[in-house]
Amino acid sequence: MKETLRILVVDNNEVDRMAVRRALTQAGVCIELSEVTDGSDALATLRTTIYDCVFLDHRLPDQDGLALIQRLRAAEIKVPLVVLTAQRDEQVAVELMKAGATDYLSKSRVCPETLAQVLRHAMRVHHAETQTALANQRLRESNEQLLRQNQELEQQRQQIELQNFKLLEASRLKSHFLATMSHELRTPMNAIIGFSQILLRPKFGQLTHQQTDMVERILNNGKNLLMLLNEVLDFSKLEGGRLELKPELFDLTKIINIVVAQMRSLAEAKKLSLRVDIDMQQPLVFNDSVRVRQILINLLSNAIKFTESGCIWVEVKELPKNQLAIAVRDTGIGIAPKDFKHIFEAFRQVDQSMTRKYPGTGLGLAIIDSLVQMMGGKIILESQLGVGSMFKIEVPRQLSLPTAVGSLAAYNLDGHDIFCSVQNPHHSPSKSSTAAMGFPKFKL
Repeated sequence: MKETLRILVVDNNEVDRMAVRRALTQAGVCIELSEVTDGSDALATLRTTIYDCVFLDHRLPDQDGLALIQRLRAAEIKVPLVVLTAQRDEQVAVELMKAGATDYLSKSRVCPETLAQVLRHAMRVHHAETQTALANQRLRESNEQLLRQNQELEQQRQQIELQNFKLLEASRLKSHFLATMSHELRTPMNAIIGFSQILLRPKFGQLTHQQTDMVERILNNGKNLLMLLNEVLDFSKLEGGRLELKPELFDLTKIINIVVAQMRSLAEAKKLSLRVDIDMQQPLVFNDSVRVRQILINLLSNAIKFTESGCIWVEVKELPKNQLAIAVRDTGIGIAPKDFKHIFEAFRQVDQSMTRKYPGTGLGLAIIDSLVQMMGGKIILESQLGVGSMFKIEVPRQLSLPTAVGSLAAYNLDGHDIFCSVQNPHHSPSKSSTAAMGFPKFKL
């Protein structure tokens, strides 16, 4: 079944109107035709009725076609308009199309085939224009929505930026406060420790057993508190980027043996065995001995603190590519896998409660992790609940130094002459360079 098209013919010439009706009927177009004779009636009819196409004579008795088209567009009446012109008026019809007409046809060419073709073309063009207008409207709405979203995102970005600035400022003030308080507290704490040590010396007078016990408690607690203060101070320096490594040439085996000897009494107090296994052909390393010592003390302190029975091992060995590995193993309480990702966070402890069994600031592992990263190394954790833990650090044997090209440092250790040739790290040495990428060369 063919679709019935509603057609409006606007023409004051009855013959011309009949010619349009006859041509469409002969073309087999199923139509419902309406006719008006002037522009005012056409405008009134189009305001109330929707038509599929309008055939418009541009010469009407009350107004010309251009004025009618302008009034239709002003009233936002959108309908396909085919202008019917006399043969000499085709140039005028082109102007009417520019004003909003869809197509034009000379009255001399009105015939079934041509009129049906013009009708279909006008309806297709109008449909395409309608779809284009709808797409443009949706695009404008999308652009407006995107603009609003961008404005909201920009406001959120500014808020986040302001919050980040406040957080950075708060972090800076916190670090400054920690550093200041730690520094200020260390002075009286050192005095407490020093005077306690003096009181325990026999030449300053004999103390009773009870007095000796009390002074030793003061001394031990003072040392513990000083250690906590030092951790806070180191952390504030690390967080503020003010801590620098001070590499030097030293014997790693001596540092390890000294630290183990210092910690052995703590292990023996808990009846733990402390074993050392050092497998090194060359014990000399170029690193920050103070920080290496600090790392080892923290690892051993943690191992002793969290181990109730069993053994603690310190293992040192050389790795390929001029690397060293220092591992501390224990048979302690272990760490759950879910806590691995948090164990190196500052102020983080597995037991965060106020009644926790194991004291401490929770900064030790965070400091170790930062120091190892500064050395260009890495830290490896293996642990199992109820079985024990292993913390292993891998660091370069030699740290690079940002000094001038060609500088030469000489050391003497145990009768051996040690030469350290240092290159600028920004200088690209040749393959024959004795200290490529700033690593010292040892000559024994």
